[in-house]
Order: sequence, then C-alpha cells, then structure tokens
Amino acid sequence: MTTQQDLQVGPSVPPASLLRRTLSQFLLFLREMTGQPLSLAGFIIVVGFIILAIIGPNIAPYDFDKLLVGPKNSAPSAEYLFGTDKLGRDVFSRVLWGARETVGLPAIATLLSVALGTTIGLASGYFGGWIDEIISRAVDILLAIPALVLAMVMLTTIVPLLNNLESAFVEDMGPERISLIIVIILLYTPIVTRVIRSATLGVRSAGFVEAAKLRGESLGYILFREILPSVLPTLAVESALRFSYAIFLVASLGFLGLGVQPPSPEWGRQVLDARGLTVYQQAPWSLWFPVAAIAVLIIGINLMADGLRRYFRYDNA
Repeated sequence: MTTQQDLQVGPSVPPASLLRRTLSQFLLFLREMTGQPLSLAGFIIVVGFIILAIIGPNIAPYDFDKLLVGPKNSAPSAEYLFGTDKLGRDVFSRVLWGARETVGLPAIATLLSVALGTTIGLASGYFGGWIDEIISRAVDILLAIPALVLAMVMLTTIVPLLNNLESAFVEDMGPERISLIIVIILLYTPIVTRVIRSATLGVRSAGFVEAAKLRGESLGYILFREILPSVLPTLAVESALRFSYAIFLVASLGFLGLGVQPPSPEWGRQVLDARGLTVYQQAPWSLWFPVAAIAVLIIGINLMADGLRRYFRYDNA
C-alpha cells in the first residue's frame, strides 16, 4: 500500500540539480578512491589510456605507417623508446597511434551497447508479461552462442556488405571499424539487458515508482528518472566490465586477422605482425609493448571496477 511518505520521497532528481548531484557523486567517488590505492591506480590507468587515445597521434614522433624511420629491428634506445620493428617502423609511435583503435573503438561500442541494453532492460523489467518473455528469450538465444564464434561469423558477413555500400561515412571510418562496433553492440547489449532487467525487477514495485504512477508521470520519466537512478550502481560496474571485455575482443580479433586491417596500428594487429619465432628472436620488443599495453589497460579497468563495486556497496558475485 502506498503511503503519504512514499508519495513524497523518491530517487528522482529535479533537472536543475541533476548536474550538481552528478558532480558531487564523482567528487565523492574520487575521495573514496584515495582510501583504496589499487582502485585509485586503476582509475588513473584508465583515464591515462583514454587521454592517450585522444592525444596519442599528436605526440607520436612518427606516423604509424612510416617505414625505415631507423634501422630494422633496432633495440629500444633514447631515440627509439620502444625500438623498431621488422619494417623499421617506430614501435613507440605505433603503440601511441594504436591506442585510438584499441581504446577508442571499444569505448564507443561499449557506450552504445550500455545505452541500448539499459533501455531494453528497463522496459523488460518494468513491463514484465509477454514483453519481458520475448526479450528474455531473444537474449537467451544470443547468449547461447559463443561470443568469439558469433563475432567471427558476423564480421565475415558485415564487412562485405559494408564494402559494397557506397557511403562517405563508411569510406572515412572504414568498414572494419564500423563492423567491430556493430559486433560489440550485438554481443554485449544482451548481457547488459539481462543485468539491468534483473535490477529493475527489484525496484519496479517500490513505493516511489507507485507514487510516480499515481502522479501521472510519463513512461520515460518513470524509467529514467525513478528506476534508472536505483540501478546505477549495477550499471556502473557492468559498464566497466563490458569495456574491458570489448578491448580484449577487439585485440583478439585483431590477432586473428579479422579486425582492422593493415597498416592499422591496433595493438592486437601489432601482436599478429610480430608473431613467429624468427621475428620474436630479432625484435621481441615489437611484441612486448603492445601486449603490455593491453594487459595494463585491462588490469586497470578491473581494478577500477572493483573500486566502483566497493563504492556502491555492490557485490557482483
């Protein structure tokens, strides 16, 4: 039964104070992180890599595809910090340029998949009934297929279609990049949908939701101003985890030769280019540094996710 207190109290925030509350929560999060050194380190690593993805090409000493900037397979030195590869390309410059591919593409795709999955999950959990049943069965079907297999099948299908599409946007961005974004959205939207649906089921009958209905609020208001703030802890942690998985997926597909094609400096592609015993014996640093960049970034995201879990008092287990 809805009480007078329920009618007055709820998680919704007036529009004028939404920005202030968001800034306040972010500052509180940073203060909380100072008491968790590992989580703070993870947060700094993630922010650092995002900044690197934005400014990396501007600070790189050379273009990523410039050949013979120095001797082939030159060891790391003051002039070539990460050495050179088998084609005489500067590995340091390629790692900086590659951050835009390996961090930027997963970040964009993760944002889109989280936004879509959150919207579908909120609707599924709120409405229930046949709508929830249809969405849940569709999610089950998509999740039953191994992610890497599904990604490989979709890439081999989507890329040729985009190649035959006459579009300035496709030509500028590249069919492989667009395909990777689409693949990540299709892979991770169902996972986010299931997580948000589960969280929504726990609050859809809460007093503040019933109060919003009695006030005659619109569906969008109820979903995004009443229910969404209550599931934000779950959403924040899930978004961080999806980001790390998306980075690993892009790098894995690049290593398999299914991601962005040469001469792209994407880190997984760099690992593929450096494969082979002969290449590794002559220039192991061309393999070490892109692998280290991937490992450090994913570890940083997981540490940050752990900090978010503690901050929101959220246990994903």
